[in-house]
Amino acid sequence: QVQLVESGGGLVQAGGSLRLSCAASGRTFFNYGMGWFRQAPGKEREFVASIRWIGGSTSYADSVKGRFTISRDSAKNTLYLQMDSLKPEDTAVYYCAAASGGYYGRSMAGYAYWGQGTQVTVSS
Repeated sequence: QVQLVESGGGLVQAGGSLRLSCAASGRTFFNYGMGWFRQAPGKEREFVASIRWIGGSTSYADSVKGRFTISRDSAKNTLYLQMDSLKPEDTAVYYCAAASGGYYGRSMAGYAYWGQGTQVTVSS
């Protein structure tokens, strides 16, 4: 049973930074892909960034490219999302997700496991 637990959300002013963490347990994530998605009030959940656990290949949504960095610590089985130059439109609940078989694409359907989410609020 894969478990994903996000942390690190909070309230920050525009231009500030936050680092989200996602602690993963229940599997060896050797051949997994992992991603971050977000859902703002009244909007659909959308892709933010993803990483292939082996090799570290990454993918980013255009809206966060150059501001957000996804990474992972294999020793700690933890996924991170460093968010810099935050904007009010980044306000959302951020979800961590995991996919077997090394999938790290942008489709939610490719991810079988999800965390409970962490709230990020960016004030103007």
